Amino acid sequence: MTERLDSLTSWHADWRGLRTAVLGLGVSGFSTADTLAELGADVLVVAPDVSSGATAERAELLPLIGARLIVESDLDTPPDALVAFDPEVVVVSPGFAPHHPLVRWAVESGAAVWGDVELAWRVRDKTERVADWLLVTGTNGKTTTTQLAAAMVAADGRSVAACGNIGLPVLDAVREPEGFDVFVVELSSHQLHYLPIEGPGALHPAASVCLNVENDHLEWHGGLDAYRAAKGRVYANTRIACVYNRQDATTRLLVEEADVEEGCRAVGFGVDAPPISDFGVVEGLLVDRAFLAERRTRALELTTVATLTESGLGAPHLVADVLAAAALVRAVDVEADSIHLAVSAFRADHHRSERVAERDGIAWIDDSKATNPHAARASLTAGAPVVWIVGGLFKGVDVGPLVRDDTAGVKAAVLIGADRRMLREAFERHAPGIPVFEVDEPDTERVMPRAVQLAASVAETGDTVLLAPAAASFDQFADYSARGDAFARAVHDHLGGDADGLHSIEPPAPPAG
Repeated sequence: MTERLDSLTSWHADWRGLRTAVLGLGVSGFSTADTLAELGADVLVVAPDVSSGATAERAELLPLIGARLIVESDLDTPPDALVAFDPEVVVVSPGFAPHHPLVRWAVESGAAVWGDVELAWRVRDKTERVADWLLVTGTNGKTTTTQLAAAMVAADGRSVAACGNIGLPVLDAVREPEGFDVFVVELSSHQLHYLPIEGPGALHPAASVCLNVENDHLEWHGGLDAYRAAKGRVYANTRIACVYNRQDATTRLLVEEADVEEGCRAVGFGVDAPPISDFGVVEGLLVDRAFLAERRTRALELTTVATLTESGLGAPHLVADVLAAAALVRAVDVEADSIHLAVSAFRADHHRSERVAERDGIAWIDDSKATNPHAARASLTAGAPVVWIVGGLFKGVDVGPLVRDDTAGVKAAVLIGADRRMLREAFERHAPGIPVFEVDEPDTERVMPRAVQLAASVAETGDTVLLAPAAASFDQFADYSARGDAFARAVHDHLGGDADGLHSIEPPAPPAG
């Protein structure tokens, strides 16, 4: 079996009859099943629930593409039909942790265990035009950096797909009939865990970046060391440039530890003045001192901090994202003028340091996408004084250091979410002088209206009311987007529509399947 699997490194290889099991029927799971069926493999999908929403729709499509489905609510043991199928390859959706019983069974069975990104790399030559891959990971800033890099490539006149963890499965991008010049692939630590660093399934990207590494997803990985190791896989086999964060020593160490291709360079980025071979900021100019022949004596101007501020990218953590994206695309020869053009027209996603409204000199900011302490820290240090709306599910991460080290500009805190007790104790221990209010609302629909009401009771002219939860949203909301929308609606209702700069609020999405 090993010899056959090692030969499966092309869309044009003989995949016919290969017994493949796909764990999960989310967006990436269906994309995987569809790809394998198109390749001629024998496909069996295993899912815990397909009763509603988009998952139900995908389940109805499986017979049409030639795949079979096993639905088992209890997956603590492998279904008999899966065992009897005896898969040669098991493709694991990112939601399945390495300690999940089905993943353990797959490894022990001797099957090859892949993720959808490995499969995409193996079959990336479906079209005549084979794309360069640029990889993006990090605890925070992945999506913004991915979108920025894709915009820069597009402004340079090349076809590009932003894909992976960003929403478009990389397999869907690979199978686009016209092909692309460049893929900018956002990778979560879950996806990286399932990527090999050597062998026929190992990626060889043109350039890669790890933006930062902070405690996150520790329960999924089983600890910080495993999480850190997963992030480090992004640099394996990089051909041109490993981009790292000068302000995050871990990212530099991950580059130093990586096994890369001969000639690959380490390129740092940061919001300070750059040394030779790095990217940074000099007197309000974002500059490249890496990808130009005269880098010892001059720097190449890319854009200005003033331009970024006009585009909503002026906060230091967003300037850093711009520099990281610029370093990635300069590795594949995107022109400086294209970078300036892209950032001039760029607008960050909803719920990322988004100005919801302003009235009476009080700004209301939605950073619901700050789903961990590191992301919240960036928002807290962007301006003061702050009335901070914080809380949710902390996923095993200690919020104490954030409260201890980054609340100098916080004048009051409003606690929401299931882990309020942990938060309250952190404030009592590390910041006893900050007034703390709790939202104890069993009705999710009342959480944000009450939080906004409490925040408004203490906010004064010159203050910022900041939703930066530092936690996941799933205890009370469908996702961070639903949480941010609820905040925006509550602000709108509280201010009665009489506010400057209120962003449009989309209607709530139907429940996810």
